[in-house]
Order: sequence, then structure tokens, then C-alpha cells
Amino acid sequence: MEKLKIVGGRPLRGTIKVDGAKNSAVALVPATILAESPVTIEGLPDISDIHMLKGLLEEIGGEVTFKDGEMQVDPTNMIAMPLPNGRVKKLRASYYLMGAMLGKFKKAVIGLPGGCHLGPRPIDQHIKGFEALGAEVTNEQGAIYLRAKELRGARIYLDVVSVGATINIMLAAVKAKGQTVIENAAKEPEIIDVATLLNNMGARIKGAGTDIIRIDGVEHLNGCRHTIIPDRIEAGTFMILAAAVGDGLVIDNVIPLHLESLTAKLREMNIPIETADDKIFVGKADRLKAVDIKTLVYPGFPTDLQQPFTSLLTKAEGSAVVTDTIYSARFKHVDELRRMNANMKVEGRSAVINGPVQLHGAKVKASDLRAGAALVIAGLMAEGVTEITGLEHIDRGYSRLVEKLSDIGAELWREELSEEELEQIKS
Repeated sequence: MEKLKIVGGRPLRGTIKVDGAKNSAVALVPATILAESPVTIEGLPDISDIHMLKGLLEEIGGEVTFKDGEMQVDPTNMIAMPLPNGRVKKLRASYYLMGAMLGKFKKAVIGLPGGCHLGPRPIDQHIKGFEALGAEVTNEQGAIYLRAKELRGARIYLDVVSVGATINIMLAAVKAKGQTVIENAAKEPEIIDVATLLNNMGARIKGAGTDIIRIDGVEHLNGCRHTIIPDRIEAGTFMILAAAVGDGLVIDNVIPLHLESLTAKLREMNIPIETADDKIFVGKADRLKAVDIKTLVYPGFPTDLQQPFTSLLTKAEGSAVVTDTIYSARFKHVDELRRMNANMKVEGRSAVINGPVQLHGAKVKASDLRAGAALVIAGLMAEGVTEITGLEHIDRGYSRLVEKLSDIGAELWREELSEEELEQIKS
């Protein structure tokens, strides 16, 4: 196991490039199961989640190569192999295997997914959709069993706007007989990305990106080549760290439309921002003004950027309230930031941040992916050296982070944990 050490106070300048969208990638890769010939996906991020999915596709008979961000999947010899344990337990997005395998084989056995611990994230809306399409769903010994004689199109209303359920139902419905209508569907760009791949494979999906998606089932899906969209959460993370410690930073390979809610809040804080077709320039601001944020489903402020944004708010003048309406337990990073001298407290679904304060380097631990990003930003802002453990979480969503940040002026490196440090973590 490793730790990340950051020397704070270094101004960042230059250009940093964004990888392909992690939240798209973890659905695009399972979607290749539905094809009857090879699929190529370009621009995938080189993160642990993708390597885990590669292993899962190989477990069910897929031939998979992944090099320089390009994955080729030959699904010809795939079978409905049960996946009750192992890798599938470590990956929240493994639930997309349910929809893809149900759509392809009319059956699946998938272990209950893992991932970051952010409070209750039930899959009841996924199951509701599968059952509406004609599947029998049971929970047996910690695994979800899905069985269907055939899948038939249905009208499905999601009680809660859910990205995962919207995508999973699309995956299951593309080869169902007749038309499926998903109402109260999520609108995230990643859903459009998955629908684009499926349509390139021969599916007939209309309305992705709106709250009503119509899917006319087809019998066959062919292979294709697809380029993933840029990662709006990685881009947003870089925009926040540019606002925190940047001296004029260009974020390259972005879709500015996907980042409008964050851009508006940063401008409200007095941070100069200029947008171009596929780039965003974040200028230096001398005085930052505190702002309140509330996370909402897209196109609202992303829950995935709430934690990094709280780090930035420690530098702003005044009191700010950050409310997360999506995940109730997404404030575990607050205690870690307080170790670094942050003046903040959690009240229910909100965190109250008072600033400005000077953060100090400390030993902290990432409890989940975006908490890790928040601590990296805090470490870049702090006086002295910050040590971050729990890097397995950061590696799930940020590829080559040390190299990218080093290239724009940050001083940081990874070190192996000592035996004593390992024992402390275990205890």
C-alpha cells in the first residue's frame, strides 16, 4: 500500500488534460456484452475500475485488450457465467452487468455491488425496471439472480431520478420485444454517451438526455467503434484546484456545457473563467467570496464535486453552507479537513464552512473517491506537507494524477507505507 505526500503552496500554471468520463466508462464497457461482434471504445481512463471490468468480461468468456485508452472487446464467446463474488463485490458499477447480461442472455447472477461507502444507494429502481420487462429477480445468499423467459417492452416510471437505474434499464430493454418507455429518467451526459454507443450498435433509442426515453427493441446488435465523452467530474476537480492554487490554468478536453453549474458558482466566488469549444481557462482571484451550494441531479450542481468544493471554500471570506441532497453520508471528508485546520461542521445533510483559514499539512485518509480529491486539493493549498492514505479510492477515478499535477507545478509523490503505518491502518 502507498501514501501520497504533497508539499503545499506551489502555484499551478499551464495546461492539464482531462481523460474520458469514468461514469460513462463503467457503463460503456458492460454494454459491449450486448453486441454480436467486436466493439472498440476509445478514450477510456486508465483507472482501477476499468481494469476490474476488463477482468469481469474475461471471466464470462470475452476476449479483451486494453492499451493506451483503447479497449477492444470481442463478446462472441461470452456465456452467462454467474459472478457472485470476487471483483464484482469491489465495484459499485458492476450492477450494469445485470442489465447487459439480462438483455443478452435473459439471465444473470451478480453479487451485490461495492464501491465507495456513501450511505444507502439501493437498487430497487433497477429491480423495478427489470421486473417490468418480465424478469424474475431474487436475492439469494448475497447475490442478485435475474431470470426471464423473454423480455417485453414496458412503461416504467422511476420513483427516484437515478442514473444507474436509467442506464441499466436501457441495457436490458434494447433487445426486448416491443417498446420500452422510461419516465422520470435521469438526464446526465453519461446517459447520452451510453445511448450513443448502443445506437451505433444498432439499437433504437430516442430521448436520451430528456426525462422520457423511448426504446424500440431490436433482435441483433453489431460491433462498432465509439469515442467516450470527457470526464466532467475530473474537469470540475481541476477547475476547483485551479481556483484554489492556480496561477492561470487551462483545462483541456472538456465540454463546457456539462460544467455550467460549477462555472456559475466559481464566477460567483469572484474567479475569472473563460470558455472555448473544448477548453476552459481558470484565472487567479485575489479574494474569494463564500457561496452556498446544494447538490442536485443534472444539470444541477454535481454531488461528485461537493467534496472538492468544500476544500476551496476554506479559502473564501464568509460563511458557506454546502447541502448534499443526493448522498446523506458524503461528509466523511469534513473530519479530515478539520485535522488540517478547516473551520467547518456537519449539520444533518449540510456542512457549514467558515473562512478564510490557512490549512496546515497533516496525515489524513481518503474515505471515498471524491473525498480523496478534496484532500488532494486541500494538500495543495496547505502550508507544509500533507500525507494521504486510502489511495485505492483515488485510483478508482483519477488516472495518472501525480504526473498530471507535477506537470503543472505541483510537488507531490507516492511512497510505500512502512510496516508500522500498515499496522496502524489495520488497527
